[in-house]
Amino acid sequence: MPKVSVATWVRFSIAALVYLLWVIWVGNYWLLLGVAVIFDVYISKKVPWGFWKETKNGKKPKAWIEWADALIFALVAVYFINLFLFQNYKIPTSSLEKTLLVGDHLFVSKMSYGPRIPQTPLSFPLLQNTVPILNTKSYSEWPQWEYRRLKGFGEVENNDIVVFNFPTGDTVPTKYVNPDIYIESRNQGLALVNANKELMKGYEDASQWEINKRLRELGKQRIMLNPEYYGKVVYRPVDRRDNYVKRCVAIAGDTLEMRHNQIYINGKKAVNPDGLQHWYNIITDGTKLNNRFLDKMEVSFEDAANMGMGPYYRLPLTKDKAEQMKGFPFISQMAMDEHKVDSTGMPQVWPYSTDYKWSRDNYGPLYIPQKGAKVKLNLKNLVIYDRIITAYEGNTLKVKNGDIYINDVKTNEYTFKMNYYFMMGDNRHQSADSRYWGFVPEDHVVGRPILVWLSLNKDKSLIDGKIRFNRFFKWVVNE
Repeated sequence: MPKVSVATWVRFSIAALVYLLWVIWVGNYWLLLGVAVIFDVYISKKVPWGFWKETKNGKKPKAWIEWADALIFALVAVYFINLFLFQNYKIPTSSLEKTLLVGDHLFVSKMSYGPRIPQTPLSFPLLQNTVPILNTKSYSEWPQWEYRRLKGFGEVENNDIVVFNFPTGDTVPTKYVNPDIYIESRNQGLALVNANKELMKGYEDASQWEINKRLRELGKQRIMLNPEYYGKVVYRPVDRRDNYVKRCVAIAGDTLEMRHNQIYINGKKAVNPDGLQHWYNIITDGTKLNNRFLDKMEVSFEDAANMGMGPYYRLPLTKDKAEQMKGFPFISQMAMDEHKVDSTGMPQVWPYSTDYKWSRDNYGPLYIPQKGAKVKLNLKNLVIYDRIITAYEGNTLKVKNGDIYINDVKTNEYTFKMNYYFMMGDNRHQSADSRYWGFVPEDHVVGRPILVWLSLNKDKSLIDGKIRFNRFFKWVVNE
């Protein structure tokens, strides 16, 4: 073994200690074999790890080799940082206005709830599921690992702002991603049935679960037969599904209810976040509301697209801004918008069942499933739990002659294998959230945004306030 300097022993000791701590954290002690590699890299140097950089005459490697070496090191470092520590996320929609703004770039902490061991480990760093321009997958579907989460600083709590993988983003028509394929296939199925009632022959006395299943089957066939409009339909693993960010309004074990736009958790009124806003229906005395006025009221351009032409307007406002608006002399009438339950019984929100007459603003009561809890199943509540049983927890589900079969075993109960969460946007009337696609499983949780490091206003030019300097290095608070 060549003579080793004290400085080299110090570097080896630091690298080995960091690696050992990482192995203990991961909990896979087969990885201890990596200590031998570190020892050889620093001390024994039996294996020529940098052979590809060596030249025949011993001269300095060419510039492109050094650049390649630096690039590979950077990609590996970014991969591990992105996997275990932090991830960048850009706010794409106004669902969390005024808490988080469109164009905010966030540092998302993986340590807050513990990083997940990757389920699709072979992927390009910084790319979620698609390689730009090439429009191909940014990951390999092999190998696939089971869900496991490392120890973090805590667990998801009520009112936390959470980044998560979109639960119903498992099956995606590449040209039509919003709403998801399940809502779209049901809508298309309804359109087909309205045109031809015979398609539902034999379902006259069926449960809402069986009706919804039939509608989705009809609609999905229509989607698959129309690739020019919908594009290729692809499947995405859990950790490759699109990232969403919402506020967790109810955690596992809670019972959630909304009454007239107010959330109640376990029967108690929830504390509303400071940035909470709703649509208000407004009538002016004829005065037109211009862009300067919208800026003053802090209404985003995206939301202002819904405001109408006057004198009738619909604007998203916080409680404080609503009070300010009421004080203007040109406001004739003003009231918060509220969706009441449809008197016809047509489903407006998830679980899209006539047995649950809920609306966007009057919702529940709904129990949020908790790991280990047991629920009694029937043909009414099956629409709430079917996706948990099948898509999230990997069972088969059938209904025969009014009886429920899970994994071909007749049953009337189910025990949950994971915790679940109910997510909503602070911009309550401009948010596609759990009210429309249901629960978020714990294995879909990515992390918690902690810091805004950059904020760009897409509605402004560089000389007109595009860069929001006042939001740089702004901490993300959950209240």
